[in-house]
Amino acid sequence: MPELPEVEVVRRGLARWVAGRTVASVEVHHPRAVRRHLEGTEHFGAALTGRTLTAAHRRGKYLWLPLAEPDGTGSGRALVAHLGMSGQLLVEKPSQPDETHLRARLTFTDGGRELRFVDQRTFGGLAVEDAPDGDGVPPRVAHIAIDPLDPSFDESGFSAALRRRRTEVKRALLDQTLVGGVGNIYADEALWRARLHGTRPTDRLTRAQVADLLDGVRSVLGEALAQGGTSFDSLYVDVNGQSGYFSRFLAVYGQVDRPCPRCGTPIVRESFMNRSSYSCPQCQPRPRARRS
Repeated sequence: MPELPEVEVVRRGLARWVAGRTVASVEVHHPRAVRRHLEGTEHFGAALTGRTLTAAHRRGKYLWLPLAEPDGTGSGRALVAHLGMSGQLLVEKPSQPDETHLRARLTFTDGGRELRFVDQRTFGGLAVEDAPDGDGVPPRVAHIAIDPLDPSFDESGFSAALRRRRTEVKRALLDQTLVGGVGNIYADEALWRARLHGTRPTDRLTRAQVADLLDGVRSVLGEALAQGGTSFDSLYVDVNGQSGYFSRFLAVYGQVDRPCPRCGTPIVRESFMNRSSYSCPQCQPRPRARRS
């Protein structure tokens, strides 16, 4: 599933190519693409047609584009998007052939490039929802915590909240109500940078360890963002269909049996919540069991 860097890359593309443009028409090619728009397919199209997409925002893995009325006033609504596991928001020339898994299309009054929602597995979706004008967060997204790259991120609040939890540190990193945007790939990479095993109890972390972990999260997210995200296949692309290159720089994720870049010990894979965790057994030793 796309994580913060991949979704932020898409947001930046939307801000460049879509923000400020007025919707001329809407086509929905598969009803699942707008299943979160509870009023139905026709209402979805009518809610967008004639409105201007004024900006592009992100919280965690959600994107939203506030809508302005034809007279330029705020509508109090926004186009909200979640990419799911395979969703893509692509900006294409109208002459470009339709993608096999094209689910929805927005054209614009300027006659330029159109916005296409392509989703092979149809786990993602679009909806027009209430959202306070300006930078207001839609209610669907409000429960997601601010991510560590946000200037308003509260480091001391995060540290205290993390250490109050009685869970494993990797599980905490994946909790979107605690910290937004971190998924399986970047959790493993951040834990490696902080020299922490994912099963370490959060209530046994020192303040210094939490600071190292936060540094690891920020550095890996920032570096991945600079590389356009991590693309393991053709599904993870920016709005122009370009893949990211951070997969070339992964230290542990997907690197089973390859030498740790820091100490040379072979990387190991462990099962984790129906997924996989990767770590260095030398740099990230498993914590000792609690005494009863």
